[in-house]
Amino acid sequence: MNFFNKIFTSKKEEEHAMAELNIGIILGSTREGRVSPQVAQWVKEIANQRGDANYTIIDIADYKLPLLGEAGQDASGAQAWAEAIAKQDGFVFIVQEYNHSITGALKNALDYLREEWNNKAAGIVSYGSVGGARAAEHLRGIMGELLIADVRVHPALSLFTDFENGTDFKPKAVQAESVNQMLDQLIPWSKALYTIR
Repeated sequence: MNFFNKIFTSKKEEEHAMAELNIGIILGSTREGRVSPQVAQWVKEIANQRGDANYTIIDIADYKLPLLGEAGQDASGAQAWAEAIAKQDGFVFIVQEYNHSITGALKNALDYLREEWNNKAAGIVSYGSVGGARAAEHLRGIMGELLIADVRVHPALSLFTDFENGTDFKPKAVQAESVNQMLDQLIPWSKALYTIR
């Protein structure tokens, strides 16, 4: 194969791959009674209408991930977790604020992997009493260390105005536009970072 054919072929492969971006919507909580599945499903419904990527909900609770390095624990889900994250070109993290930060389950799941996160983009959808803003800021610092490029637009959902009784998710109409604006940034960043992986 000559030089020009190699360039043309790799360019076509790149364009094909970028047309089929995989974006994982990661549930950041594993606790009983969590509302993150409602939020993730809402984000996925909005995202699927766009037709610009394959969006998949990834639930940390589906994987056996005991505390990283804890002796005598069953970490049999770690390989499946690594494979699920490696397949993604970008992420939307559904983040709840616990004591001004992210959940222990999300931090642990992030810490299990390294290269699988590298050179990918992410958006954040957070919720809490102040929209989960402090958790989102903590997550941004962690993502920087993992070479995940986080986008600026950040839908922040209030437990007081976007949920009924703190449990039934009923987002204000403006929140859907915020999700689309976040995805408008996430998709091109995911495509750009694909080229350096």
